[in-house]
Amino acid sequence: MNASPELIPSAFKMIAALAIVLGGLFVMVHFARRYLRPAGGATHHRLVRVVASQAIGIKKTVMLVDVPDSVLVLGVSGDRIQLLSRIDDPETLKQVRSHAGSAGHPFHDQLTRLITRRKADENES
Repeated sequence: MNASPELIPSAFKMIAALAIVLGGLFVMVHFARRYLRPAGGATHHRLVRVVASQAIGIKKTVMLVDVPDSVLVLGVSGDRIQLLSRIDDPETLKQVRSHAGSAGHPFHDQLTRLITRRKADENES
């Protein structure tokens, strides 16, 4: 009496089940990205934006946070956030905001720009 199951049919069943589960996850992620996006491209029109961040110690950071009327200088540690200063002077605000525009872009924005540039290059060819 041979009680061991057939190995090859069991492997195919396992691979088919895995493919169905992974396919279902892929479809769910696709529809979630497509239909659950924030309306209007909210990433480009944020009211609160981190302009710069500088670590000054272990779990201690000073951040410049741009809000509509001013720039806040915040001290951030492991367990609290403290307002260190508020920049309200128009000339200083202009200087800080212009520096923020040239300082670098989030990874998503850089990736989108590269993809757009590559598509444009492919269309020219």
